[in-house]
Amino acid sequence: MDTGTLKVATCQFGVTADIGANAATICYQMQQTADKNASIVHFSECALSGYASVDFKTFADYNWDLLKSKTLEIIELAGQLNLWVVLGSSHRLTEPNKPHNSLYLISPEGKLVDRYDKRFGTAIDLDNYTPGDHFVHFDINGVKCSLLICFDLRFPELYRALYKDGVKCIFQSFYNARQQGPSIHSEIMRQTMQTNAANNGFRVSMSNSCGWFCPYPSCFIQPDGRIVEQLPEHNEGLMINTVDLSERFYDPSADFRDNAIAGKLTNASEQLGDQRSIHRDAL
Repeated sequence: MDTGTLKVATCQFGVTADIGANAATICYQMQQTADKNASIVHFSECALSGYASVDFKTFADYNWDLLKSKTLEIIELAGQLNLWVVLGSSHRLTEPNKPHNSLYLISPEGKLVDRYDKRFGTAIDLDNYTPGDHFVHFDINGVKCSLLICFDLRFPELYRALYKDGVKCIFQSFYNARQQGPSIHSEIMRQTMQTNAANNGFRVSMSNSCGWFCPYPSCFIQPDGRIVEQLPEHNEGLMINTVDLSERFYDPSADFRDNAIAGKLTNASEQLGDQRSIHRDAL
């Protein structure tokens, strides 16, 4: 039986184009996380940099020096607080290449240890960002974790790959905020993540921004697909949830999942030779 526990802080706040203001809130929520004795703090998509096409139109004249300076401050604070940090930001590439939409993985030693780049971007994303091409896996307290971003949730192949890699907990960052009112996102985003969790037995920390109107709040999903907790709508906040791999959940497909992934798309033990089964055009 799998063992391992992990105390997770999932955060939300109203991300803007103001890098300094974003950084101040991130540092404040990191301190809150440390005060609550969690091991890892998770922020939304582009939490530090702001989101191109939403918070600002393009990266023309973007203040990359300030972004780097604030990123280094956050990395240093992670070391001081002994925290893992999943930090949404934008990662500059060599011009004329567009930046990556990224999650920086920062260790409790105060080091940048890896970077996940959003693999699937929307058509609007592709105007400003370059898609990535790799997974980022890491282990904390015996819990194997991985990172994804927003639109990645529309591709179930990613989650099957993570399942085959033995991942138990996903940190997925979103930016569905600064909207004028309710949208389809309210009805499909958490629901799609619940399905991805239940179909593969994952815990999911789902961090969203909350500026203006937010169609859904950040939430934490358990392996049976249930939302165990979510933050208040439209408001800054932080919640703590614990991953405990010894805890059992309802999973009726567990006995058949590996066969289905291998291509055996039935749970029949053997091919049935009954002619009344074979001939489908007869009563």
